[in-house]
Amino acid sequence: MFAAVGRFVVRHPIWVIVAWVVAAAAVIGFAPTLTATTDEASFLPAHYESIRAAEVQRKAFPQATTPAAIIVFERQDGAPLTDADAAKVAAIGQALAGQRIRNVVAVTPTPPSPNRLIQIVAVQLNPQRSAGDRSQADAVQAVRDALPAQLAGSGLKAGTTGTAAQALDAQKSGDRANAIIGVATIGLILVLLLVIFRSPIIALLPVVVIGAVSQVATGLIAWANDAFDLKTDSSVSAMLIVVLFGVGTDYILFLMFRYRERLRLGEDAKTAMISAVARAGEAIASAAGAVIIAFLALILSTLGLFRSLGPALAIAVATTLVAGLTLIPAVVSLLGTRVFWPSKAWRHEPTGARFTAIGRSLGRRPALYAAVSGGALVVLAVFALGFHPNFDLSSGSTATESESNVWSRELLKGLPAGATEPSNVFLRSDTGAPLPVDRLGGYREELARVPGVGQVGQPALSPDRTVANFVVTLADTPQSAAALRTVDGPLRDTAHAAAPDGTTALVGGITAVFVDIQAAVDRDYAVVFPVAAVLIMVILGLLLRSAVAPWYLMLSVGLGFAATLGATVLIFQVGLGEPGLIFILPVIMYLFVVALGTDYNILMIARLREEAREGRSPRDAASMAIRHAGPTVAAAGLILAGTFASLMLAGNSTLTQMGFAISCGIVIVAFVMSLFLTPALTALLGHAAWWPGHEDTAPAPGGRHRRDDEPAG
Repeated sequence: MFAAVGRFVVRHPIWVIVAWVVAAAAVIGFAPTLTATTDEASFLPAHYESIRAAEVQRKAFPQATTPAAIIVFERQDGAPLTDADAAKVAAIGQALAGQRIRNVVAVTPTPPSPNRLIQIVAVQLNPQRSAGDRSQADAVQAVRDALPAQLAGSGLKAGTTGTAAQALDAQKSGDRANAIIGVATIGLILVLLLVIFRSPIIALLPVVVIGAVSQVATGLIAWANDAFDLKTDSSVSAMLIVVLFGVGTDYILFLMFRYRERLRLGEDAKTAMISAVARAGEAIASAAGAVIIAFLALILSTLGLFRSLGPALAIAVATTLVAGLTLIPAVVSLLGTRVFWPSKAWRHEPTGARFTAIGRSLGRRPALYAAVSGGALVVLAVFALGFHPNFDLSSGSTATESESNVWSRELLKGLPAGATEPSNVFLRSDTGAPLPVDRLGGYREELARVPGVGQVGQPALSPDRTVANFVVTLADTPQSAAALRTVDGPLRDTAHAAAPDGTTALVGGITAVFVDIQAAVDRDYAVVFPVAAVLIMVILGLLLRSAVAPWYLMLSVGLGFAATLGATVLIFQVGLGEPGLIFILPVIMYLFVVALGTDYNILMIARLREEAREGRSPRDAASMAIRHAGPTVAAAGLILAGTFASLMLAGNSTLTQMGFAISCGIVIVAFVMSLFLTPALTALLGHAAWWPGHEDTAPAPGGRHRRDDEPAG
């Protein structure tokens, strides 16, 4: 099959390139814009309590939403606010209201905090109508632009925080991050490919080709989102950059190393490319298939975040796969050996003996290599037991010095940590009759006695008096583990148990959303991970025609995943003292480390099988596989790890953790698992690794594989 694809592409390269250009122009020209959302609640199904509470709030209190923006005031000298300062804050609030800023519904000054160190002005905004709606962001920016003139000469300083302000800063941070990541990724690929091939043409090839392919992939993703009503998280754009360039460059490397190898064996340029597609095509397609299936397994998630992320990345990888097997061979077949210009090194086998020495050493002592590499992974995996999830996607997506983060910290000087995004307890009549007002005070007192609750506001009644809203300010920041424990345990328990007869209590707010997200994620871990693992094992079984190899390959990849999570916990939680890792990190790591780790395993074991078919013993085959496939795995792993490491330059904790975890995982699976553990285990198992088939034996006359006891020839 892949030989046929190679022959068609090499014989008709112009038509293949023209077809890609036409398809790209059509997709780019007609596809909708890819939009993203930072609203965590939009990812949850409707049956969770926090979402049911939000629906009650929407119907009973349509105007009484939490302020989307909060202006925090304090004195420039840090002293307590005077009565004159408080009056000035109120006047500034009235002046901002008088400016009638577009999409600002109300500007409401509040009294100074009890210690008079800060004072806030609540800014109500029109709700967003769609994921791409910029009305709130524009309104917050207008408020920020108007503040300096109002503060002039007052002795006060102020800044904006709150959900809308965090979303605005996240968008700015995301745009800056995408630019940094794009430049760093492309720069790294150029430098590394120049070092590996010493050719500017090969260095530019993935940048130019994948740059165009990325536009096609983005358009297809936007169409899929529109067709299936999917919501894309704001971090997807950055992920797409590194996935497309990182994975795409890997596939190009797989192909180009094979192409150069066939040229060195004496084949002409066109025949060498056909051979490269025929020999590397199966490994590339199987590797991409494993990645795509791992991503598509996220469709089984209960969270919209994962259900949209999976198909988006699957589309990106599928597009890259098709380009790697058609567009790249077409371009290279037109250039021929000029693709290596000005280097002449492609003509000769390299004299370096690094991978040859590693291969010989492993072939002699596979048990030692398996024990050392496996033991190192086990040690790192132990630290994974200390993983704590962090659900703060909004502030985690912005730089520490962003205005919303700075003034969120300033707010803590005078108000409980939960003041920015208080929780809500809605008490609803089951019968439609008015609530027993005389019992609401006692219910409020019960809520106020809950450990972890800072204060509880007086109940607000809906116009028909069937719903009461208790605003609950938590003692801890809304996204903290302590706040989640308060809501998930004592607050919800008390709210439900103390509700008067004939009423139902629902706890809502952003902290309740995070609690429900945690429950959904725990469920997804138990469903998505096993399904993806089984599907990847099926691909491995079909590729290798073995019932044994997929088991130890997946177990080794799973160990690599645990080691990666452990290393990330060790660096960020133990070393840097962060309270937790972003909650989606294990899923992202699982997909990239398991799927991409399988990529390198497939490349290595496919080459090992090829060497065994040449009549070599299991140990000699492992030695030769490392000699020939080792440079490809090392180069591909280095480039892919480097591209994901560029996420750490984004300046926000979410992408920093993702960048470190994925790049660390790729280093582990490429340089520890694929180069050492997998070939060592395969050498130890010998022919048993290929049971019940004989994929490690040369084909006998007629195309079948020889039995182990059957003579060659």
